[in-house]
Amino acid sequence: MPPIRLALCITDLDVGGAERCLEELVIGVDRRRFSPVVYCLAPRPQNDEASCGAPVERAGIAVHYLGARHLWSLPRVIRDLSERLRRQNPQVIQTFLFHANIVGRLAARRAGVPCVVSGVRVAEHRARWHLWVERWTRNLVDRHVCVSRAVADFTARNTGIDNNRLVVIPNGIDVDRLRAVKAASLAEYGIAAGRRAVTFVGRLDPQKGLSWLLDTAVEWLPRLASHDLLLVGHGRQRAALERQAVRLGIGGRVRFAGWRPNVAEILAASDLLVLPSRWEGMPNVVLQAMALGLPVLATDVEGTRELLGPAAAQTVAYGDTPTFVNRLVTLIEDRRSGAELGLENRQRAASEFSLGAMIAAYQRLWESLAGG
Repeated sequence: MPPIRLALCITDLDVGGAERCLEELVIGVDRRRFSPVVYCLAPRPQNDEASCGAPVERAGIAVHYLGARHLWSLPRVIRDLSERLRRQNPQVIQTFLFHANIVGRLAARRAGVPCVVSGVRVAEHRARWHLWVERWTRNLVDRHVCVSRAVADFTARNTGIDNNRLVVIPNGIDVDRLRAVKAASLAEYGIAAGRRAVTFVGRLDPQKGLSWLLDTAVEWLPRLASHDLLLVGHGRQRAALERQAVRLGIGGRVRFAGWRPNVAEILAASDLLVLPSRWEGMPNVVLQAMALGLPVLATDVEGTRELLGPAAAQTVAYGDTPTFVNRLVTLIEDRRSGAELGLENRQRAASEFSLGAMIAAYQRLWESLAGG
């Protein structure tokens, strides 16, 4: 039997959670069973090191960049993608992220692609026009893959999508590969020799709750004399957060590292991952920290609680500053307890969130649709 022709479409391929998921998924698919091609709405990233597309191309998989820079590019991109899909003639298209979900489903139906699968990655209260477009196009989709049960429940409530069209496939992680990661030298990121890091990784965006994190740091940094706060990532809030840190009197203890390609190595050198998000889907950085055996302190939001499981010591309600501060200090000062939580995290990542299990679940879904 010839392999199933598979198209995968994503908004952009700058390094991020969804982008990394696509990269690992398409590289990991069984090429005897699937023949994949990737389509990216945005232009090619200028730096291959900061791109999830370059590893896909090195694996021998075609990546087509459609050059969308603005919303008004989308009608042209829909036509372009539709023409490319007609030439490829895929049996299934899998899309990732809001804009690619909408463009992909419209182009796929125009091109006559028989099976359309969309990805839902966050439980986000979207703008009214986003919801309208989602509802207007929802019946063009055969299945919506949600990264957590909480995201699936949120999607059903807010979009009216039938539950029988929702499928939960959690993100996966290659635990064995991460076991070999060597810890980075944090001096490169402003953490002086002999000092330790409490680390955040992600976009510097209001979703991530970083303004609140800095407010809490006023209380916990004085109690942890040997630790600094390291923020890894870029985003539109950086300048405002830098000003806030100075205003709060903690500018000398907060380091802004910007975007870095070696997140795993930075986490391996850290004592704790913090993720104070206001909402999530299933954050890859938490899964990465778990696989590295690192304790985590995160807000009790969608997806995160499913990753960390019943370990209440690692989750706090967003905005509960006293509990957040006390748990953070305890996780740092009680090194034995932190190490035990880290070991439990690694075991949970390996047993419940393996990369192989994620890839297998997607393959089963695509085969069931293509064969049905």
